[in-house]
Amino acid sequence: MEKANKESIFKRVSDTNLLLSITIVVFVLMYIGAALILGGAFTKPQAFFNILNANAALIITSCGMSLVMITGGIDISIGGVVALVSMCCAVYLDYHDGSIFGSVLIALGIGLAYGIVQGVLVAYLDIQPFIVSLAGMFFARGMTTIVNTAPFNVSNEKFVALKLTRINVPGMGSTNKLGAYVPAYVEIGVVVAIIIVLVLFVVLRWTKLGRSFYAVGGNKQSALMLGINVKRTKFLSHLICSVLAGIGGYVYFLHVGSGAASHAMGMEMNAIASSIIGGTMLTGGVGNIIGTLFGVLSLSTIQNIVSSAGFDQAWWTGITIAAMLCLFLLIQSVIMANKKKALKAV
Repeated sequence: MEKANKESIFKRVSDTNLLLSITIVVFVLMYIGAALILGGAFTKPQAFFNILNANAALIITSCGMSLVMITGGIDISIGGVVALVSMCCAVYLDYHDGSIFGSVLIALGIGLAYGIVQGVLVAYLDIQPFIVSLAGMFFARGMTTIVNTAPFNVSNEKFVALKLTRINVPGMGSTNKLGAYVPAYVEIGVVVAIIIVLVLFVVLRWTKLGRSFYAVGGNKQSALMLGINVKRTKFLSHLICSVLAGIGGYVYFLHVGSGAASHAMGMEMNAIASSIIGGTMLTGGVGNIIGTLFGVLSLSTIQNIVSSAGFDQAWWTGITIAAMLCLFLLIQSVIMANKKKALKAV
């Protein structure tokens, strides 16, 4: 009876839920600590919404990265895809008098094309995902320069109007120094990012496809024995990741309003870091999209804390992120090791 109860407890508190809880607790403590110690902008709701506004594209691309990592793969091409989408949409809108709808189709088309090619190479030709996505990253960066070499701001009136659109958050505003009430707001990209997070959360938690992602990442042989099409599952993970990179590219473009070959440099590394901080294991089989969201928020918050503390030099941010990443990797390793010992003792 005691043995059955122990097994029930370990089953209920899964690796995914445990790491998710740790991520959320760390973020909440970090943000509350920043508000109490540093004060200033951290005490205003708009500061939190600004984190979402600045990182909506990263949230979307990190969700795609988490899907691939859950299946045991990786995709480092997403930063290049974001830059390529931004440049292609910018050129289309300004140089070809394009429409908003047409630019959205371009973004989706680029993401879909990348997903099909990389998915086939990884899943059906069994080429290492790191090598495939590395080639994809170089190709995207090169194509971005070919499309247009010089960076420029988009002047298309309809796009500029869409870029400047703000969605007010009722009851979350604040009073400025002049005594005027300033409403809190989020950009359109934040709404898109939240919808994607919720959809992927439902897919991973309550659908057969979501269970297949975890099964393939946990153990391919066991997944095959369960009747799961491993190749198709891996293909779909890369396809969805690239499509999300296309969507994230357009959200990024909507935020910055320009095209440049240097856009989204290092975004793939930030996406990997956010996924790991959010509880997604590099070995596959463990991860949660809500955790990825909090991973992005944690990453951005620590950057803001470092900046607010007066350490404006770029290397301080890099050192802090590296320390935070190592901390979460250590936590993951300790938790997994302890759970394995506990399960053996049951």
